[in-house]
Amino acid sequence: MKNNQKEKLFSNKYIQNFLKNESTLSLKNKYKFAEIASSLAYYLKSFSNIDKLLDYICLIFKHIFDENIILIIPLNYEGAIWNENIKISANNECLTIQEEINSFFSKFHFSKNFKIKEILNFEKDLKKNFKEYKIETKKILSRGKCRGFIFIFSKDISSQSITEDSNFNFIENCLAVGLENFNLIKTKKKHENVDREISTGAEIQSQLLPDYCPIIYGIDLAAHCRPALQLGGDYYDFMCLKTNISEKRKEKARWALVIGDVMGKGIPAGLLMTMLRGMLRAEVLTGLPPDRILHDLNQLAINDLDQSHRFVTLFYSDYDPRSRKLRFANAAHNPPLLWKSLDQKIIKLDAEGFVLGLQKDAEYHCGEIKLNENDLVLYYTDGVIDTSNSLGERFDEERLIKTLTKLCKQSYTSQEILNKIFKKLDDFTGQNRHLDDDASMVIFQLK
Repeated sequence: MKNNQKEKLFSNKYIQNFLKNESTLSLKNKYKFAEIASSLAYYLKSFSNIDKLLDYICLIFKHIFDENIILIIPLNYEGAIWNENIKISANNECLTIQEEINSFFSKFHFSKNFKIKEILNFEKDLKKNFKEYKIETKKILSRGKCRGFIFIFSKDISSQSITEDSNFNFIENCLAVGLENFNLIKTKKKHENVDREISTGAEIQSQLLPDYCPIIYGIDLAAHCRPALQLGGDYYDFMCLKTNISEKRKEKARWALVIGDVMGKGIPAGLLMTMLRGMLRAEVLTGLPPDRILHDLNQLAINDLDQSHRFVTLFYSDYDPRSRKLRFANAAHNPPLLWKSLDQKIIKLDAEGFVLGLQKDAEYHCGEIKLNENDLVLYYTDGVIDTSNSLGERFDEERLIKTLTKLCKQSYTSQEILNKIFKKLDDFTGQNRHLDDDASMVIFQLK
């Protein structure tokens, strides 16, 4: 069939003119019904307007089942009564009863949280108010879900039910497909809107992480965060403890280096991470030692974290380029790995402390160490060591220590070491496999 022929069959005007020529379409005339069926199928294929489809269905019902009044009550994509798209198929002789049905429906009370079983009460009241008709109810089903209801009012109480008619079932199935298509379109648009919002959130969150590593005297820095989803719960930051000084003077000022991980991943973790960042940046400006910073941060964040049923691990440190001293406190985060160049070995930087957000009176302890030339500190989140391969094996801390030891014995920059560790992770997980959790690393190397 050519496109212009299909468009002709697709139009309501053609159907009206076509059916006007015969007051009643003979069900035995397969050719004429086939034309209507073809037009309806073409409409479904080119689906764009649910209101037009319902009008179209009513028009076909009206001319094929002339002696019946058919009430169509569709459900919207949220599963509630779709009041604005309720349709009645009736001929000109039934205008009075059509108005009565409309009036009855407008007075009937459906709850805001509509339940399918409420239709039973509606059907009972409908039969009570229209006793002169035989009223049948047919669910409009698609993929096992109820998409609406058809009520058939028959003048002849003894007549055979049209629900057994193959033409009726065909039209009903087309209606079900149309309603299902509409629901899929609405759901798709909703998901697209959510995806767009998540993408915007991810873009904003990525801007909250440092765009570049600051210049700190005698230090080679590198950092990267790889979220498992668009939004992540990992956090790292670099903050100068003195703000009102020149960039040149900042290089030799004390710097805070922090890495943290909100329990979980995705949108909730990303939102909490953003909240925590704001709180921490305000606390850092006080210049207090690391243990007091974590103590005060826990006091500030505990109510919000408690309501979200989540917690945060965080390692906070500050470094003085002039003395090469690194002070640190740990809120149960993975201890950073310190490569001691003189001893050619790795030790863990750890201090006693509780996760943020679980215990109001949590205490934190401060550690301190003096770094030497070519020493290196690797800060990381648990997404690095928890990532697994196709066999279910974890990358684990031991493998990370072996990898870092091997790299530290060679003359690589911080960025090169960072890249090689992520390459090692990719090789371990295998092709086309994503990390199980957000993975972040910061490498802090003395020149």
